[in-house]
Amino acid sequence: MTVNSNYRFIVCLKVWRDEKVILQYDLSEENEKLCGLESGEEIYYCLPLDIDLKGDYRSNSYTVMTNRRLLILEEGKLTYAFRLEECDSIHSEPQIACGILFVQKGDEQILLGRFTAKHLTRYSYLSRGMVILKRGRTERVVSHEYEKSCPKCGRGLPNTRECPRCSGKKMGFFRDYMMLVKPHTGTMIIILFLMFLSTLVGLMSPQVQRYLVDDLLTVEGRTYGEALPCLIIMLVLALGAIIINVGKNYMCARLGSDISADLRHKVFDKIQQLSLAYINDRSPGQLMNRVVRDTRRIKDFCSEVFCNLFTVIISFVFVLAYMLFMNWKLALLAFVFVPVSIGLSIGFRKMIHRRFHMQGKKSDKENSKLQDVISGMAVVKSYGQELREAEQFDETADAYANVQKGNETFFAIFFPILTFLLGMGSYLVTFFGGRATLLGILTPGELLQFITYASMLYGYVGQLSNLPRHLMNLITSMERISDIMNQEPAIFDGDEAVNLDIQGEIQFNHASFGYKSYQPVLEDINLTVKKGEMIGLVGASGTGKSTMINLIMHLYEVDDGEILIDGVDIRKIRLEKFHSQIGVVLQENFLFAGTIYNNIRFAKQDATYEEVIQAAKMANAHDFICQTPDGYNTYVGEHGYNLSGGERQRIAIARAILSNPRLLILDEATASLDTESEYLIQKALERLTEGRTTFAIAHRLSTLKDADRLVVIDGHHIAEMGSHDELMEKKGIYYGLVKAQLQMQGTQKMSQAM
Repeated sequence: MTVNSNYRFIVCLKVWRDEKVILQYDLSEENEKLCGLESGEEIYYCLPLDIDLKGDYRSNSYTVMTNRRLLILEEGKLTYAFRLEECDSIHSEPQIACGILFVQKGDEQILLGRFTAKHLTRYSYLSRGMVILKRGRTERVVSHEYEKSCPKCGRGLPNTRECPRCSGKKMGFFRDYMMLVKPHTGTMIIILFLMFLSTLVGLMSPQVQRYLVDDLLTVEGRTYGEALPCLIIMLVLALGAIIINVGKNYMCARLGSDISADLRHKVFDKIQQLSLAYINDRSPGQLMNRVVRDTRRIKDFCSEVFCNLFTVIISFVFVLAYMLFMNWKLALLAFVFVPVSIGLSIGFRKMIHRRFHMQGKKSDKENSKLQDVISGMAVVKSYGQELREAEQFDETADAYANVQKGNETFFAIFFPILTFLLGMGSYLVTFFGGRATLLGILTPGELLQFITYASMLYGYVGQLSNLPRHLMNLITSMERISDIMNQEPAIFDGDEAVNLDIQGEIQFNHASFGYKSYQPVLEDINLTVKKGEMIGLVGASGTGKSTMINLIMHLYEVDDGEILIDGVDIRKIRLEKFHSQIGVVLQENFLFAGTIYNNIRFAKQDATYEEVIQAAKMANAHDFICQTPDGYNTYVGEHGYNLSGGERQRIAIARAILSNPRLLILDEATASLDTESEYLIQKALERLTEGRTTFAIAHRLSTLKDADRLVVIDGHHIAEMGSHDELMEKKGIYYGLVKAQLQMQGTQKMSQAM
């Protein structure tokens, strides 16, 4: 049962659903003997219990679960042993910086121990594994954070289908950059050709200068007419260099713009594919910066750096080779400080990378703060918090400015030092080259040519010394984009995905789910809904009603169990086909900036004008739309806040009607509305729900009285289920909720009367 100690802390041999799973820590032979395994007994889970009840750390204590028993090993002793059939449940709960494990046996709750917070997820799956075993199932559960291990290196693979180390996907930014350039090979070939021409033209001009000085200007009897062709050639070369550089810069700018546009499309498409959990864990400013700012930096690198990079490298090699050929001693003197400059640039590479990474994080924070304030400006103004928000934004902006200022100060000091070092080489060449010319070793033309080449060399080295700054900027942006592009969607169409025309039958089979693995929201949910049935979801806030709806819409996947749509596992239904058959009306429906017509037609882009009007009439929205200045072409601002809440709801209902859904989701669709708006919306919903499988959430329980069944969720489970009359007769949780609401409404009516 021991596991390779190189991967002692995370070992996962599995992966999904039908395959067996083991998630455990290394268990020594001595501890395994303490377990006293019975015939046919097998260890399923082994996790550290690394804090004692006093709060002290310990290293040789474990929780072991077999297919029959739960065992606690403490410092070489077996302290607890429970038969699974004797236990009602095994629970792990998060505490401050740790977690606790306890067993529930009837009314008795036995605290078994504590563990560090890093094991919370693993213990939650141990608890869930016990539930599975008691149901008579044999598969073991593993956290979706580690769905499988790489068969080559054995490392756990968090949220990805391939190992980046072994698949070759993680091979540095250069490979990623070349993958971006690959679709634009034709443009690249033209750019490289222009770079080569630019190098040749740059190398030819000093040759003409040498001939002009040595063979014409310093020789007696030469005339102006003889020097004129050299001057014309130099002029032609200068004009040629300008034309070539203009063409090269244009092609590089075009390449940068094309790559940036392609990358923006890919990043935006990828963001739409990723799960809501991933998107909700990141601020809008972070995601916007990756789509806009980071792609712009890549474009700037192509336009401003890449276009000269190969020219500089090729020219540097040719100039250095020719200088060595002319006079290797002077060439070495000219080059003596170049390795020092390059060494300094390489030595500061990591620090430059960290500086740009920090600058990116501060920029994300600033953009997120700006986006939050602008989106919530109505709340800010309502509470008169403009000054406080301005002060907080100033703090965020100052933090970004300080990091930016520090970076610019560093480069303002660093690059002049490099320039000074390169200038020292120029002084040496001038001194010793002039001395060699006076001694007759070099001609004046050769000295001029050598100094020209040396100046070119220093210019190239100066550009190369600036390269780390641009390169680290590029690497930082590439890494931030790769953070998104390398993410695998948590929910995706598998190879067995099918296009299913939904009839409306939905079944929950032992479904469990938690947004955090160690904090389950729903546990062991079993529910069968017939085609066309209306189900009302009832319960206190935070019990999991909206979570249940999110699972039905397949915005999240269950951690355990399954959800069947017409007998087909929801994970095997093609996402686009499935979502096209769902209609959703929420308490706060989102309207896009655009016309009312486009907002209604959002769910069905090929709908005709007549279909849109018919849907609006069924939603009781046609009359108020006709009263707007431009009717259906009236522009609604962002979120549609220039419309009332009831008007936004009716547009959302019209959008749902237009899509003709087979499955309808209503989440507080009539909450916070005036009596007239609620009446109109209720009538529209009655038409919308007819013949469709419907799930409805409403805190105003009177709106759910006509539901076929009411499902009461409490304590992460389905506590009660039945019609309104049946649950009222039962006098349980639902009865208490109804009584509380009636009492509250009666108190309100009395206060209004007084």
